[in-house]
Amino acid sequence: MGAMTTLLPFQAARYLDAVERDDVDAALSCLAPGATVVDEGRSHTGDDVRTWLTTTSSEFTFTRDFRGLEPLDEHRSVARFHLEGDFPGGVVDLRFTFTTGADGLVTRLEIAP
Repeated sequence: MGAMTTLLPFQAARYLDAVERDDVDAALSCLAPGATVVDEGRSHTGDDVRTWLTTTSSEFTFTRDFRGLEPLDEHRSVARFHLEGDFPGGVVDLRFTFTTGADGLVTRLEIAP
């Protein structure tokens, strides 16, 4: 992930790396207690985040290509990805909007087209 990790907050970059490796525990360690993940319009918090991570990593097979990074402010950044796979529609461009707290942990992740 090279250039992306130099601009993305450390824990957000670690999260994306862990997800790429299907390492749920490492991904969860990047999230603050009580963090919220919003995906497909549904909010996940607490133990539900683990269930969501486990389900999304095994439900479909896909490739994820990094397309860009946009820092929004001191605590928010957007990483853009292009996905292709066996999910409905087969192709999608997604924005992963990370919000980090003062301690650097991810407090909110919103995934949307």
